[in-house]
Amino acid sequence: MKSEKLDVVRGSGNVFRDVGHENADTEQFKAILAAEIIKALDREHLTVRAAHGRTGIAAADFSRIRNADLGRFTVDRLMAILNRLGSRVEVKVRVRRVESVAHEVTT
Repeated sequence: MKSEKLDVVRGSGNVFRDVGHENADTEQFKAILAAEIIKALDREHLTVRAAHGRTGIAAADFSRIRNADLGRFTVDRLMAILNRLGSRVEVKVRVRRVESVAHEVTT
């Protein structure tokens, strides 16, 4: 059997950026917040209905978060859900310049 050499490509640290999503940073942040919500639910052994009873947030929303269906959530809504679950969110922002990419214009 012939062995082929595979090229190893290092990711950016943001899978959404690596696959070309337009709002990659926002999607990554939402995924991190959703993961923290799931951790809080698991830590407290809360079902989606029990989470609804504790927070007043729809059980369907918790179900969507568990299923990574985050399209209808904003970052601030996910942060508010975490707050209602008894967690506080601390955000550290670091802004870096993006490397310039020359765009080819075709006419």
